Amino acid sequence: MLVDARLEVLKPVRSSLGMVLTPLYWLGDLPVRAWANSVQMFSSRTDLLAENEQLRAETLLMQRRLQKLATLTEQNVRLRELLNSSALIDDRVLVAELIGIDPNPYTHRVLINKGSSSGVTLGQPVLDARGVMGQVIEVMPYSSRVLLITDSNHSVPVQVNRNGLRAIASGVGNLESLELRYVTDAADIREGDLLVTSGMGQRFPVGYPVAVVSEVQRNTGQPFARIQALPAANLNRSRYMLLVFSHSKNSMQALDEEVQNALEDAKQLLKATETTAAEAQ
Repeated sequence: MLVDARLEVLKPVRSSLGMVLTPLYWLGDLPVRAWANSVQMFSSRTDLLAENEQLRAETLLMQRRLQKLATLTEQNVRLRELLNSSALIDDRVLVAELIGIDPNPYTHRVLINKGSSSGVTLGQPVLDARGVMGQVIEVMPYSSRVLLITDSNHSVPVQVNRNGLRAIASGVGNLESLELRYVTDAADIREGDLLVTSGMGQRFPVGYPVAVVSEVQRNTGQPFARIQALPAANLNRSRYMLLVFSHSKNSMQALDEEVQNALEDAKQLLKATETTAAEAQ
C-alpha cells in the first residue's frame, strides 16, 4: 500500500486488475439496475395509465362542450335570422319560443311561451324567419296555442307575388304541402310563383311570404286547376318565431277616417265661405 501510494510502479498492475474485475462489478450491479429499471417501468406504466384516463375524461368534457357549442351556434343562427326578418317587418314583433307540440297526429298545433301577460291576442299572426307559420287560436296567461297553416282546418288568403292573382291557401294535414282552392284552370299561375298574404279577411297583414307553388295540374273540362304549394316557413324545424302586432287598420276604419276628414274639411271650407260673404256685405 505504501509503494502504491508513493510510487507508480503498481499502476499497470492496478489497471490490469481493474480490467479483469470490471465484468464482476457489472454482474454485481446487475440486480440493482434490474430492480431500478423494473420500478421505473411500472411507475411509468402507472403514470401513463393515469394520464390516459385523465385525457379520456378531458376528451369527453371537450366533446360535450362541442355538442353544446353546436347547439348554441344553431340557436344563434336562428335568432340572427329572426332578427334580420324582424328588421324587414314594419309592425311591432315579439320573439316567442316553441315549448310544446300537439300529440294529435290529425292536428297541426304548437304551444309557445308567450301569452296574454306579454300582450298576445287571439288571431295574432305567427311567423318564423322565412314566412307565415300560422295564427294564435288560444291565449293563456303565460302561453298560447298556435294553429299552423298546414292544418286541415286552416286557410289563408294569398296572392301571387308576380301578378297579384288572389287565391285561398288551405292546409291538407301535411307539413310539406298547401293546396290552392278555387283557382280557375285558365289562371296565370305557374310553378315557382311566390305566394304572399293578400290582407283579405283582416287577419294577416299584406305581403308576408306564405308558400311557393310546387305543382300545377290543369285538367281539360274541369273548372278549377289542382295546385300544390310548399310552405315557406320551416314548420317542423323552427324553434323560435315572431308574433306580429299589426298597427295597420282595416279598410272600414280607414274609410271612416277618410269620411270624417272630408266632413271636417267641408265644414272648414263652409265656415270660411260664410266668413268671406259676411265681410263682403
